[in-house]
Amino acid sequence: MASSRPVISATLRPSRLRRFFASEFFHNYKRNLSAVLGSLIVFLFLAMVTAGPFIVSQNPYDVAQLDLMAAFKPPVWLEGGSSEFWLGTDGQGRDVLASIVYGSRISLVIGLVAMGGACLLGTTLGLIAGFYGGRLDAFIMRIADIQLSFPSVLTALFLMSAFGTGLDKVLIALISVGWVVYARTVRGSTLRETQKEYVQAARVSGLPNRRIILRHVLPNVLTPLIVVATIQVGTFVLIEASLSFLGVGVPVTQPSLGLLIKNGFDVLFSGLWWVSIFPGLFIMLLVFGINLLGDFLRDELNPRLK
Repeated sequence: MASSRPVISATLRPSRLRRFFASEFFHNYKRNLSAVLGSLIVFLFLAMVTAGPFIVSQNPYDVAQLDLMAAFKPPVWLEGGSSEFWLGTDGQGRDVLASIVYGSRISLVIGLVAMGGACLLGTTLGLIAGFYGGRLDAFIMRIADIQLSFPSVLTALFLMSAFGTGLDKVLIALISVGWVVYARTVRGSTLRETQKEYVQAARVSGLPNRRIILRHVLPNVLTPLIVVATIQVGTFVLIEASLSFLGVGVPVTQPSLGLLIKNGFDVLFSGLWWVSIFPGLFIMLLVFGINLLGDFLRDELNPRLK
């Protein structure tokens, strides 16, 4: 009997894979050029972030590898450029391309971790509000309404001013401004699910509320969260870049793309445009790819748009 288990699992995996490739979702994905382009952009960024130290020849934040004599070299295609620094250098002799590779790692980590934390907090509060209702629901939703009355960047800026700078502080600020959209989305879906017969039957059968929430309600409210989570990664990257540009984001020792733009902005009007423009283009391209993928998921996973 023990020897048959690997055979069963091995036969299940290809069949699931074949079902996915034969599904309507994958068929629509192949035909949607925007979704394919967005996936390609996100994949290239993830590959660049993962293999970053092996792509570039310089660690831009290792002082021993910096050369002040190479400061403000233009990109390779301009006069005075060097093939060693394809996108030029900044005032410290740091390779702009290497800085972008390392900065993208920080920006993506912040976006993904903050999205995960906001999703966990917002989903939990949304399930509680939608399932139990009453005063608890009113209390959670009023907090959400108050927070939504302020711009996200302004709220995050206020929190950073109160807590101080640092990577952990940025994550706390982003989670604090991002949980609301999950809570409202999950609450609405939970209110609909609790009125259905399978939830009513589970309650009548005497199952504990925690089990009903986790085993019956939660799996049926996850679909809209996928769309929200995808788009929010790009939103968090932009908010973090704004905070770093204002000087209250990540520290200099852990630079993100936003901090690179800030450093280049100081010399932007001196003709040294490449120090700031290239990190800005990379942020734009990353968020553009994430939004393309998020738009496709929204269209495919929302039955109202079918």
